[in-house]
Amino acid sequence: MLDDFLVRAALAGLGLALAAAPLGCFVAWRRMAYFGDATAHAAILGVALSLALSLPIVAGTLGVALIMALLVATLSERGLGMDTVLGVLAHSALAFGLVAVTFVPGVRLDLSAYLFGDILAVTRGDLAVIWSGAAAVIALLAWRWQALLTATVSPDLAWASGIDPRREQRILTLALALAVAVAIKVVGALLVSAMLLIPAAAARPFARSPEAMAGIAAGLGALAALGGLWGAYVFDTPAGPSMVCAAAILFAVTTVLRRLTG
Repeated sequence: MLDDFLVRAALAGLGLALAAAPLGCFVAWRRMAYFGDATAHAAILGVALSLALSLPIVAGTLGVALIMALLVATLSERGLGMDTVLGVLAHSALAFGLVAVTFVPGVRLDLSAYLFGDILAVTRGDLAVIWSGAAAVIALLAWRWQALLTATVSPDLAWASGIDPRREQRILTLALALAVAVAIKVVGALLVSAMLLIPAAAARPFARSPEAMAGIAAGLGALAALGGLWGAYVFDTPAGPSMVCAAAILFAVTTVLRRLTG
């Protein structure tokens, strides 16, 4: 039988995949890859604040990620150059977080666990947080699915249908912040965007509808999580990066299959 820590790691990976993959579809449709990076990198600053204020890590990362997401959304609405703004905010938040951790007194911290994840060390409490966050993300997306789709396809059509695209953007940023807070224990701040985007990109060639793409992406994300854990167990490699490698292999396979089948 598998060791308990592997079972917990598998459950954590599945929880992340179910939350991140459908959300990643909206990130891909809206071309928000750098937006996800900025939100994820800000999580390290949230870790530093959590340690300094003796708060739960999830609370700190969620709060800072949400502030970063809302800040980026507000700046985008004011017509600033998004590539530059996102680049500045993403790398600045990561740098300030890494520096801030060194000023927290009496704390010895392994930053690699927060940068690249430490899924093999998840506890039952971590599982409860991960699955609660995943359920919240899925419920939020299910509740606003049609409105989010309409605002994604055409803001003008959304306005005509009585939907405020800016409100839907903020709902999406809330879901993204939740996903980042959940994922930091699993794959770390530097690899969150990969688990958001790669399963969605791998699902796109075979999807005939937005709902199908979200479902296929969730399945591929779960397969990548389990495949990465298996590879880490067999080849003694880091679990978080191995999951991303498995997702990248799935993307390559689906791309080749799509080209072969026309």
